[in-house]
Amino acid sequence: QVPVGTEIEGMNILGLVLFALVLGVALKKLGQEGEDLIRFFNSFNEATMVLVSWIMWYVPIGIMFLVGSKIVEMEDIVLLVTSLGKYIFASILGHFIHGGIILPLIYFASTRQNPYLHPDALCLIFFPMFSVCSSATLPSMIKCIEENNGVDKRIS
Repeated sequence: QVPVGTEIEGMNILGLVLFALVLGVALKKLGQEGEDLIRFFNSFNEATMVLVSWIMWYVPIGIMFLVGSKIVEMEDIVLLVTSLGKYIFASILGHFIHGGIILPLIYFASTRQNPYLHPDALCLIFFPMFSVCSSATLPSMIKCIEENNGVDKRIS
């Protein structure tokens, strides 16, 4: 039997992105009249970034209690510690290989510059990214690339 295409439940992300792009172009074409709505969206974006950064402060506490409740339910704590130790070691090793070797090689191959000259430019973001593993670290990353690396706000 040949499967027949059916409508899939869910959000139409491609349509949403296309609409946002067309709306942005239309607002820019309006000139001064579109500037008010552009300023509104910029302000809304800034407010959302502030909210997400506030939430970022409380996420590690919530994760700690979620993990703590699972640890209390465990019967064999030695198995837990050894399994968790292996996972942490594998995760740190993978992050070191990817972030310390692979990404600098890609950076060097594409820019022909030393990738280790400014490691402090993004070092403040690595700790929350590693502990939370979420896209909620985006506001911190945007702040780091704008302030430490001098990336234009429109690009970031």
